[in-house]
Amino acid sequence: MSPDGPRRDTRGIVDAAELMTHVRFRRREPAPELRPYLEHYWLIDWDLAEPYASHVVPHPCVNVVFQRYESADGGGDADSFGEVAGIGLELFTKKLAGRGRVCGVQFRPGGFRPFAPAWPVSRWTGRRVPLDEVFAGVGETAGSTVAAVLDPATDDARVAALDAFLLAQGPAPDAQAEQAMALVDLVRRDRTVRRVSELAAAGGLSARSLQRLFATRVGVGPKWVILRYRIHEALERAESGEGPDTLDWARLAADLGYSDQAHLVRDFTATVGVPPTAYARQVSDP
Repeated sequence: MSPDGPRRDTRGIVDAAELMTHVRFRRREPAPELRPYLEHYWLIDWDLAEPYASHVVPHPCVNVVFQRYESADGGGDADSFGEVAGIGLELFTKKLAGRGRVCGVQFRPGGFRPFAPAWPVSRWTGRRVPLDEVFAGVGETAGSTVAAVLDPATDDARVAALDAFLLAQGPAPDAQAEQAMALVDLVRRDRTVRRVSELAAAGGLSARSLQRLFATRVGVGPKWVILRYRIHEALERAESGEGPDTLDWARLAADLGYSDQAHLVRDFTATVGVPPTAYARQVSDP
């Protein structure tokens, strides 16, 4: 986490400006003891007359998500639950309708393992599982845990409940998790790290040891992490307002470490669902 608090960018959110017109989105800091492991908490509330589908290109992060969904007319029981969301390998789409609330915990890449040290983080990749499948101490108290997070009327109270839940898990010190977090931070900050061999050298590891470290502590391989951050940057540039016909995609491809523009277009299209120029045109239309 930045010393200045939660990051303010919207990397990974597809058409972030449109999303913000439909939901109330906030990020909050966790308790100081938790900051070495967490990116931030993220809080969303909505009250929609018409359904809306949100789309996210997931970060290489595990999330713990507390969710409540209810119909617009308030009829029927609200559906409330908590789950651990492993790293998503594909574009994540969620249809929002009626009223709802989500309180999420985004861990730093590598930061989740200290809270669930019995398994490699790759166990959760591509999966969404109930809290009690991961946290042994939750068990029959899962319902009250979810209510403690979602019921409070204020953000401060919800954040305090998230802090209490995570601190109760007693994160275990893990030197390898710290190393993994540092290496992923390097990939995110330094565009010149474009190859697995370069990242391994930076960490003083063999390529095989790096692969094993990422599987157990991050949940995906280092090449996947490098490519995902490239797509996040390309997505951000496509939403920058430069206009689809003025963006220099070939230059951007080179900046991001692609051998040519075609490779960037292929990865972007496979991840987001449309080519970058079409996406830029879509978000630039009023």
